[in-house]
Amino acid sequence: QVQLVESGGGLVQAGGSLRLSCVASGSSFSIDSMAWYRQGPGRQRELIAVVTSGGRLSYLDSVRGRFTISNDNARNTVYLQMSSVKPEDTAVYYCSMSLYTSSSIPYRYWGQGTQVTVSS
Repeated sequence: QVQLVESGGGLVQAGGSLRLSCVASGSSFSIDSMAWYRQGPGRQRELIAVVTSGGRLSYLDSVRGRFTISNDNARNTVYLQMSSVKPEDTAVYYCSMSLYTSSSIPYRYWGQGTQVTVSS
């Protein structure tokens, strides 16, 4: 069993910065990819940033240049540095990791979500 625990959410003013963290623990695993999603009020969950085990990065257009995803595989941790935040970034942010455990097929795990609220 693998658990993902997020931290770092909260209230921030527009133009400010915030850093989210997510650490995986539990059963033995290896990492295929790590990602951050978000779900704003009345909206569907959307993928905003991904980092693969090979170091490939990708971002949602609306956050590219403002958000940075990074990882520390030795600590099984992924970060999301949010800068120049906007009120439309208000959402519940979810960490997700695609992990190999006992199978050769990776399985996607999810964190519980952390609220980020951007005030104007």
